[in-house]
Amino acid sequence: MTGPLAVPRVRLATLPTPLHPAPRLSEAAGVEIWLKRDDLTGLGLGGNKVRGLEYLLGDALARGCDHLVTGGGPGSNWAMLAALAARLHGLRATLVCYGDEVPAVGNMALARTAGAGVRFTGDADRASVDRVVEEVADALRTAGAHPFALGRGGATPVGALGYATAAVELAGQLAAAELGPASFWLATGSCGTQGGLHAGVAWQRLGRVVGVTVSRPAAECVERVSALARGVADLLGVPDTAGPPTVVDGHLGPGYGRRSEEGDAAAALVACTEGVFLDPVFAAKAMAGLLAAARRGEVVGPVVFLVSGGAPTLFTTL
Repeated sequence: MTGPLAVPRVRLATLPTPLHPAPRLSEAAGVEIWLKRDDLTGLGLGGNKVRGLEYLLGDALARGCDHLVTGGGPGSNWAMLAALAARLHGLRATLVCYGDEVPAVGNMALARTAGAGVRFTGDADRASVDRVVEEVADALRTAGAHPFALGRGGATPVGALGYATAAVELAGQLAAAELGPASFWLATGSCGTQGGLHAGVAWQRLGRVVGVTVSRPAAECVERVSALARGVADLLGVPDTAGPPTVVDGHLGPGYGRRSEEGDAAAALVACTEGVFLDPVFAAKAMAGLLAAARRGEVVGPVVFLVSGGAPTLFTTL
């Protein structure tokens, strides 16, 4: 199966995911909020990374690759889902995690259940993953394998196509709900999801995208999102009309991969009002950013909030 401009694609997700109103949350926030339930994408325990993996794995298979190599933190949703998608289509998978070896719990346990090999860098620097991914891929090539190496989060223009095409899905859902232009709020980490959605929302003329950074400085996110959006527009064969991206800072809390008090409070509000759980590392912090902006009177509805999944981290993140 192919996507835009015949970019190879495999079906991994159950689509479309629901878009539904959140009336009690909206009342509490003082602004109309709708939830885009990409925690329900279907592969494994779901999550936003499944959309990009449809294109990335399609690319790997088209190239004749037999081994996926990628990585992240020991609790990475991306790494687990990438390994699961690879195994589903007959590729071996090796995951590279920064730091020293940790017990196999949460996403790490699920990745090992899927048959992924795991290597730890011994270096607490997250960037060490990218170096060792290349080392592993080089060793596999020397051994006669055909690896497909991906950086953290799969944040490439091909991977970002997943959320450019999600914008087409959203356009139909917004029209069906008789909603006009909206703002789209999400957590921004490796920037692939925001890059794709930023390009797709501009392409479909749906409104504006607001990312809440949960990983890196906002200025760096702006550069990465802009570059990814340009790459996506090129792949789609459409003009790059997205303009500068919006990235909100100030909601990282104690650090990447750590819970924050305001994130936990935001997640508790969503659970109590709408019966939806937000992961503590990404979506909870993004919701905290949205609620803070709403309290300051800076948000006009309707707002579409991306529930990005990450269920395993609910039980393992401190």
